[in-house]
Amino acid sequence: MKVDVAVIGGGVGGVAAALAAADAGCRVVLTERYAWLGGQLTSQGVPPDDNSWIDTHGATARYQRWRRLVRQYYRDHYPLNAASRMTPSLNPGAGGVSGLCAEPRVYLAAMQQMLTPHIAAGRITLLQPYHPVSADADGDRVRSVTVQHVGSGDQVELEADYFLDATELGDVLPLAGVEYVTGSESKQQTGELHAADVADPENVQAITWCFALGFDPTPGADHTIDRPDNYSYWRDYVPPTTPAWGGRLLSWDQPSPWQIDKRVPGYLREADRGEEGVNSLFRYRRMISKTVYDPSIADAIEEVTLVNWVQNDYMAGNLIGASPEDAARYEREARELSRSLVYWLQTEAPNRATGGTGFPQLRLRGDLMSDDPLATDGLAQAPYIREARRIRARFTVTEAHVGTEMRTGHAPHWGDPKGFRVTDGMVAERFPDSVGIGHYRIDLHMSTGGDHYIDVSALPFQIPLGALLPERVRNLLSAGKNLGTTHITNGCYRLHPVEWNIGESAGSLAAFCLAHGCEPHAVLDSPGLLGDFQQSLEQAGVRLQWSTSHAV
Repeated sequence: MKVDVAVIGGGVGGVAAALAAADAGCRVVLTERYAWLGGQLTSQGVPPDDNSWIDTHGATARYQRWRRLVRQYYRDHYPLNAASRMTPSLNPGAGGVSGLCAEPRVYLAAMQQMLTPHIAAGRITLLQPYHPVSADADGDRVRSVTVQHVGSGDQVELEADYFLDATELGDVLPLAGVEYVTGSESKQQTGELHAADVADPENVQAITWCFALGFDPTPGADHTIDRPDNYSYWRDYVPPTTPAWGGRLLSWDQPSPWQIDKRVPGYLREADRGEEGVNSLFRYRRMISKTVYDPSIADAIEEVTLVNWVQNDYMAGNLIGASPEDAARYEREARELSRSLVYWLQTEAPNRATGGTGFPQLRLRGDLMSDDPLATDGLAQAPYIREARRIRARFTVTEAHVGTEMRTGHAPHWGDPKGFRVTDGMVAERFPDSVGIGHYRIDLHMSTGGDHYIDVSALPFQIPLGALLPERVRNLLSAGKNLGTTHITNGCYRLHPVEWNIGESAGSLAAFCLAHGCEPHAVLDSPGLLGDFQQSLEQAGVRLQWSTSHAV
């Protein structure tokens, strides 16, 4: 198959890249290995981690349109109450992590609504479920990438002018011989305040196998699953971290990400909060909430949350570069941990509301996570992957560019009531080659190398074009979290709206180069071409810099 642009990987960045290239008139092929497009939003099941200005000036116009389509889907098809129906900022799940906590299927429906006109017109060809298995490169150019059907094994060789790697692990990079980095760099290498003393290419963030968990309001409901075979192991498991974790992983009490020597009490639901008043884990990523529905049915609504908690973070294996046998084992163990968490919640978790243990009315809602919940054991279709291979880029973003403490000398954290006021109106390093913006804390979960949390403040930042370009290869672009960051700055560049912006800008760049007869590296190196490209991005609704009036 010959196309203008081949987007390998149909996650958040891949969908955005395909849309941008197709909107510019390119012929695009988009591949995806799982049954649902959308990556971390859908097959992985994670509601979007947003910045405070996401619906006004904190994201691209296309991403904001996608958010409006999600909300409109609920207004068109769900029995909402009058107030929810009229609220522009409708949050269907009324969750705390995002202003748009919703069901993965609705996230998917909104993406499909944006893609369908291009598919109908023949501008986008969708190959699903396919994953990359080989590539052919000639010097500094990639000639083709071969993808294979997950079920039948049939293969398709894709020839394109530009290849965009939007896979979750950066899988095209080793196949095409593109230089890349993995794991954690050292302080000596990057000069970063929170970098490790010694580099470790195998040290990556934990993966998490998420799942939807309902709270059945029926009196006497009992949905306890069969005891997992390795439940005793996971029930007693203490993460081998430095500093020490301080207790079992399956526990309500967990270390604070910002004060790791302090353990913070957790609670399932508001009724189980106790005197401390800590927000419930159930509410945090709740995707179905009775509060938005018509009063005539609200009491019968089964509320559902998405479980992406510390308690099911799996740190015992690194998927990057793992053999097929090891990768299968890591994924199996990650699933075992998540199902053990379900069983612990149903049977042994302290229940402060009753004074006993267990919440048997909790049940897996695999029907919300897959078209075939029996095939996934009620869990998400895919593991939530936080960290990929990273290209050796023309420019690498470090903590010195975006970290609040490195740029201001102050280290604000959630527990500091004055912490965020010091950064009012401040932004990270200003990049003259900016192709987008983002904002999130530098948030690293425990890692395969035994690192504890690294969770520190970052300033509103830009996405430099140089971070999307490999040092050497001329026609492959990063379209996701495999861009030129470090292990540390991956922690704030890996989130949904940033990944969308990266993919959208990569797709736009490929289209721009085709239209102007130039190459991406020439755009970076030519002020005239760079200015024209940036102007085209702004005309398409990609914001290149932060307003100085925002407050963090």
